[in-house]
Amino acid sequence: VTTRSTPINVRVGPGTKYGVAWVYVKAGTPVEIIQEFDTWRKIRDADGSEGWLHQNLLVGKRAGLVAPWKPAGEQIALLRSADENAGVRAWLTPSFRVDIKECTGTWCEVVATTHPVNGGPQSFDGWLHQDELWGVYKGEEFD
Repeated sequence: VTTRSTPINVRVGPGTKYGVAWVYVKAGTPVEIIQEFDTWRKIRDADGSEGWLHQNLLVGKRAGLVAPWKPAGEQIALLRSADENAGVRAWLTPSFRVDIKECTGTWCEVVATTHPVNGGPQSFDGWLHQDELWGVYKGEEFD
C-alpha cells in the first residue's frame, strides 16, 4: 500500500494515545502492512522501520522502490518488455519510486515518473526484474 496524504504521524502503538515515532512528509510512500489491530495497521517501510497508522491514512495503490539496497551510484535498467534482451527504456537509480501495474512472479511492469527541476514530469512504462523491486514479495503475481 502507499501513504494517502501528508503529513502522516507514524505511531509507536495502535492509537492516538501512543507517541509519534516519525512523520511521513510525502504522499505515495510505499509501505508493507505487517499486522492489523482494529482500524490500525502496523507498517514496515523500505528501511525496515515499523510503526502504526490508521487505515484511513493508507490507500491500496501498489508502489515500490527500485533496489534500495544497492549503492547510490548504480543504475538499474527499466526494460521495454519482460525480456533480458529487451531494449532499455530508462535508467533508474536505487530507491527510485515507481508505480507497480502488474507482476508475473519474475517481472513487474512499472511506471517511473521523473520530476525534473525545469519542465513537467515525464513517465516511462517498462519492466523490472521482480527481485530488483522493494514493494512486492518474491514470486508474487498480480495484475
